[in-house]
Amino acid sequence: MKSVVGPIRKLLVANRGEIAVRVMRSARELGIRTVAVYSDADESAPHVQFADEAYRLGPPPARESYLRGDLILQAAKRAGADAIHPGYGFLSENAAFAKQCGRAGVIFVGPSPASIDAIGNKVNARQLARKAGVPTVPGLDRAVKDGEDLSAIAKQIGFPVLIKAASGGGGRGMRVVREPRDLARNIREAGGEAASAFGDGSVFIERYVEKPRHIEIQVFGDRRGNVVHLNERECSIQRRHQKLVEEAPSPAVDAKLRERMGATAVRLAKAVKYLGAGTMEFLLDRDGSFYFLEMNTRLQVEHPVTEMTTGTDLVKAQLAVAAGAPLAWRQEDLAPRGHAIEARITAEDPFANFSPQAGPILGLAVPSGPHTRWDAGIREGGAISMFYDSLIAKLVCWGSDRLEAIERLRRALAELVIVGVPTLVPFHLHLLADKRFRKGDYHTGFVENEFSMSGLDRPHLAEAAAIAAALEYRRRRQETPDANGSATPGTGSSAWKQCALREGLRS
Repeated sequence: MKSVVGPIRKLLVANRGEIAVRVMRSARELGIRTVAVYSDADESAPHVQFADEAYRLGPPPARESYLRGDLILQAAKRAGADAIHPGYGFLSENAAFAKQCGRAGVIFVGPSPASIDAIGNKVNARQLARKAGVPTVPGLDRAVKDGEDLSAIAKQIGFPVLIKAASGGGGRGMRVVREPRDLARNIREAGGEAASAFGDGSVFIERYVEKPRHIEIQVFGDRRGNVVHLNERECSIQRRHQKLVEEAPSPAVDAKLRERMGATAVRLAKAVKYLGAGTMEFLLDRDGSFYFLEMNTRLQVEHPVTEMTTGTDLVKAQLAVAAGAPLAWRQEDLAPRGHAIEARITAEDPFANFSPQAGPILGLAVPSGPHTRWDAGIREGGAISMFYDSLIAKLVCWGSDRLEAIERLRRALAELVIVGVPTLVPFHLHLLADKRFRKGDYHTGFVENEFSMSGLDRPHLAEAAAIAAALEYRRRRQETPDANGSATPGTGSSAWKQCALREGLRS
């Protein structure tokens, strides 16, 4: 099928949260009108308010809203949108949806359906990499079939093994299995999780590599066959295969290794005539050898650290090449400058095994300052829904070197105030003070096996209560009219107010 190409005047963003707002910002700077879609849970969400117009999809569950490509295309038709940007997650790596966009005459801001089929699926990507002579982790180069002798397969690969969803990413549909008796159960669980998140429950098996580093290479291609890489990102700080902190460049990658890994990534991307932004993911061993894992055929959550070290706007570049423009960069223009580090701000309780949290955001104070970036899909007075991913924002800082970037991020995290739900802010502050992290001496199992939150107290409860009291007192002052219609505090002295006064806080 011939891909749709042309100028983009109106863009529908088929996503929610911080990535939807981030895409809309770049579109707005280009003079492109924006369209939001939303579920009932997101009716008053920031991305809906930020867009020029918005359309309801359906009930809160993703399978009834954000995973409904037919409803998204109906919204695009009603809005008269020229293009659809899928963000990440949901339908961003769904070849069938990309094909539907083409049939509807709408530009899909991403790679072609053929490229997604060829390398976006992890099983296909492994096969392609091997044909191209790129080393891969030993494993099964096809999806697991029902009724197979799994014990024989795992024995051939060798325990421990890693079960991985063939589609999607973000750590969903992944399980480490160390004992044969646990294999069948984990395959069922991983498949069910993948089907719920991506609409594809197929999984495959590969050997689990102990204590590697997770390095990814950002690639970008245009319709003329040009492909460049925008260096590497270090993504080894993970919990349950989900990234928590990312930085660029990696403290473990020197210029020669960067050139080798970058050339490998570009070669694979050219093999599938890759268009737009994509990421090649590798495991890096201590001896400098690396193994191809998979390709994410979309923008990554951690793309800001690449933008801040290369001076680029990847979303603007996506929109440009989707409309038929050539790449604006040459490879020699993209050497990393300085250092950037990103902390994912998730609604999780680090003191309760990172359990997801939901609830209202009673107060929000956002940090600022030199080279400090806040990408968010939350606002004060809003709420965190239980229906979606726990990621609510990203705090990113740049420095002239790694230490300056770390210290700048520590300062910004200390300024950040989110009242109402627990977040990972205490975890990030503790991590950034860790001696091994500051030396760059860590791996993918560092957080779960070698880093501890023990000895670190929860945030001071009295302080949190005082802040909440002050915020509630302010809200009541704004909402309680007096006889003249002016907002004044109610009579009496509530416990909330007294708490605020005791702590020396004033509205």
